[in-house]
Amino acid sequence: MRLTLPRVVMALIGVLLLTYAFAVAPATVAGRRPEAPPDRIAQATQDVLTPAVASESPRPAPTVFPPTGKAFIGVMTDKGPYDFTPVDGFTAAARYQPQVMLFSVGWASAPFDRSLFDQISDRGMLPMLGWEPWDQRIDEEGRKQKLANREIDKIRRNQPRYRLSHIARGDFDLHLRSWAEGIKSLGYPVAIRFGHEMNGDWYPWCESVNGNRPGDYVKAWRHVHDLFRDAGVTNVIWVWSANVRWNDSTPALAPLYPGDSYVDWIGMTGYYGSGAFSQYRSFDTIFKRTVTEIRAFSKKPLVVTETGAAEASGRKAEWIREAFRTLPAYPDIIGLIWFEVDKERDWRIVSSPAASAAFAEGVAAPRYDVTWSSDAVPRTEVGR
Repeated sequence: MRLTLPRVVMALIGVLLLTYAFAVAPATVAGRRPEAPPDRIAQATQDVLTPAVASESPRPAPTVFPPTGKAFIGVMTDKGPYDFTPVDGFTAAARYQPQVMLFSVGWASAPFDRSLFDQISDRGMLPMLGWEPWDQRIDEEGRKQKLANREIDKIRRNQPRYRLSHIARGDFDLHLRSWAEGIKSLGYPVAIRFGHEMNGDWYPWCESVNGNRPGDYVKAWRHVHDLFRDAGVTNVIWVWSANVRWNDSTPALAPLYPGDSYVDWIGMTGYYGSGAFSQYRSFDTIFKRTVTEIRAFSKKPLVVTETGAAEASGRKAEWIREAFRTLPAYPDIIGLIWFEVDKERDWRIVSSPAASAAFAEGVAAPRYDVTWSSDAVPRTEVGR
């Protein structure tokens, strides 16, 4: 006989009725209290007919980082996660715990090191990797020799081994896969800012130098992104980060953009106190043109991935205060990372009590009351 659900149910009901007839009913007749009253038999029958459904409490919605209407504040130092002393100084001066830490790694001599990411995460900060396809030692050597900045640019940007076309054709795939597997194993989000300021002429991955050609940057970016995707890496926030445009002498940004399906956050680098902005230029003057240009081809969230102010004209603290007054007018900017380094200029907020006080005053606003956690989901759409 073929077993079917109706037949199984009828058989079970029959067993229950026989149990009642031979055990419960005689006890009742004998004047004894029945051990299993009829209503329990009925309930047992109903239990057979009705499948049990396990009750599960609903899971809480994941935290979005940063929440809508908020913006995070991050920091970058010259020591990175190798020495947190500058981060501690920044935190004390700002009276504020940064939520993101940006640090740079070149491709020439840096195998994946999990401890760098864990140390940042353990301090309550999202690690943002500035991933730079070059031999950074050339830059370091030029600075030791105290060469002028433009002289250093000329030397370091000519590195044929790291041409964009070489990245796109797979010359570095073994290196990329080792990092992809390492980042995948972390189990928490990591932001990757690959080949930043590609619209300049000072890095070997800029399209205008090192034998690169138009379109090569997008091909290289997509190759790196797709390799991570094919390796099953799902915990990366991809950050495409250009230098701000101050006039038409620098390349337009749209041809360098790999597309919204390849990018989560759009970054911008802009400083007050050097180069085109040696004279006083407000935050709005430095960033507005670039924001407008970006919005013509993407609506992805914006992050100021590098900024700082020097004591040009003695107006550093003034610029910091003005910047924080202006930022709420840019609701699409979901984060700002301060360059806490004494390099070409002293960009640090710890450079003076006035700069520290101005920064502390700015980040005390409720808009920056944000906490990062390793299980937070990055906000990848404006307003969500």
